[in-house]
Amino acid sequence: MNRDIAGGRNDEALLAEARRVLGKFALVKPSISAGGVAAALQTASGRIYTGICLDLACGIGFCAEHSAVAEMLKARETEIRRIVAIDADGVLAPCGRCRELIVQVDRRNLDCEVILPGGTSSKMADLLPRAWLEPLFARE
Repeated sequence: MNRDIAGGRNDEALLAEARRVLGKFALVKPSISAGGVAAALQTASGRIYTGICLDLACGIGFCAEHSAVAEMLKARETEIRRIVAIDADGVLAPCGRCRELIVQVDRRNLDCEVILPGGTSSKMADLLPRAWLEPLFARE
C-alpha cells in the first residue's frame, strides 16, 4: 500500500502508517508468523510505502523494511527520505542487513533520515559508516 503525505517532515503520520499494518499473525504454526514488525518509508516524491516482517523457520523470511522497499520498487521509486520500523513495544532501529539494502537500492539513501527509539533520528550514513558497496561507489 502506498499513500501520499503532503508537506515536509511528519513523524507521527509515518508512524501511523506503520501502525496501520502492524499486527502479528500465525502462519503455518504459531512460531512462524508475519506482521510482528512493520515499517513505513517516505520517498523523495512524498509517497509512503509500508511493509511487514515475515518470521519463518529456516531464515528465508525478511524484515519489514525489506517488504516496504519492495513495495517502493514496484512503483519504480528508489530514493528514501525517511524510514521507521516498529513492533508492539515501539520504534526499532533497522538491522545491518536492512541498512545495507537501503543503501544498495540508491546511494542517495545514505542521507535518508532513520527514526530511532526515544524520539531521536539519524542519517543512514551515521548508522552505516562503512557501507559494503562504498569501494564500488568510489570507482564510479
